[in-house]
Amino acid sequence: MNDIEANAAGGEPAGPGAAGYTLWQLVRYMLGLGTWGFGGPVALVGYMYRDLVERRGWISESDYKEGMALAQLMPGPLAAQLAIYLGYVHYRIRGATLVGLSFVLPSFFMVVAIGAVYVAYGGIAWMQAVFYGVGAAVIGIIALSAYKLTTKNIGKDKLLWAIFLASAAVTVITQSEIVWVFLGAGVLVWLWRAPPRFGPGVHGIAVPLAAWFSLEAIDWHKLGQIGAYFAYAGSFVFGSGLAIVPFLYGGVVKEYGWLTDRQFVDAVAVAMITPGPVVITTGFIGFLVAGFWGAVVAALGTFVPCYLFTILPAPYFKKHGKRPAIVAFVDGVTAAAIGAITGAVIVIGQRSITDWVTAAMALATVAILWRFKKIPEPAIVLAAAFIGLAVKSFGPHA
Repeated sequence: MNDIEANAAGGEPAGPGAAGYTLWQLVRYMLGLGTWGFGGPVALVGYMYRDLVERRGWISESDYKEGMALAQLMPGPLAAQLAIYLGYVHYRIRGATLVGLSFVLPSFFMVVAIGAVYVAYGGIAWMQAVFYGVGAAVIGIIALSAYKLTTKNIGKDKLLWAIFLASAAVTVITQSEIVWVFLGAGVLVWLWRAPPRFGPGVHGIAVPLAAWFSLEAIDWHKLGQIGAYFAYAGSFVFGSGLAIVPFLYGGVVKEYGWLTDRQFVDAVAVAMITPGPVVITTGFIGFLVAGFWGAVVAALGTFVPCYLFTILPAPYFKKHGKRPAIVAFVDGVTAAAIGAITGAVIVIGQRSITDWVTAAMALATVAILWRFKKIPEPAIVLAAAFIGLAVKSFGPHA
């Protein structure tokens, strides 16, 4: 594909022949992933690797690893930041913006619609039954994704394996993803493989500092509170989308009293059973607090920081990403990130695998996807949802 074709397709590639796909092809893919991509951040980053790196070859292994490293180091939702970075790789700001919007908007509109039904009829007991089945299937999907990421990226490197295992253990024990583990892993591999030579040739990585304006001056006081709070949450919470949940609980339930405990649990359930990034639960929360515009402001407050924290340092990653020191640093961060993803599978599995039925569904999902590689995950998730409804309605759990 030449530059003229790329420009006609809607974006400017990084260089002649740099992109083997058009911007609109990537936008359509992300729109689809945002519509059917169940499983939260762990599954979503696995889907992107499988589809864009392994199957289609649109994104190189090194670009994907750089995006993973950046997404782990910067605050905000992991999957959304990785998607934004992959849009930036060949189509820069325009690609990052369109890809980010196409990835987030489908699930945003879904949670707004669910929020309207929730407000009109009250409660979402049927969703708990759906997630009973969906959660088990998703564990199988993300476990297989974690296995593929591990075997592809860790290889036989003993240092990376040690980092991987340590990161997985920390994630399981603390039930959170700690940014210092990623930073420490990157520095360790950097110092081991490419120790710095101090002198005039040393280059650093610029880390952007985002200053957020206050929204309190806006006439709509509650919208201002929502915008300011969710911008703060999006700016200072590291790790996957699940990491923001306890942070949000402290704010929307304990500090502001916008939601009851039950409503908050329902909001998390909505995020878990809808496709796309888990942090889209902020849109549902915003809707319950202040209607449609509350959902818009909450979603913007959450995702604008992660967008800025991705595109501002991206040029430095692209410019210096092939230096031996940076490659070593990224390898270390990637090993820690994959370890955290594997640990997250265990943490989420403890919550989703509650009996022999869910255990059987998770194992069956792994077996089916392993044996029949062309079966789409949405079909399995849909079947799991119906099984969950049937078991909860007519089985011993009814």
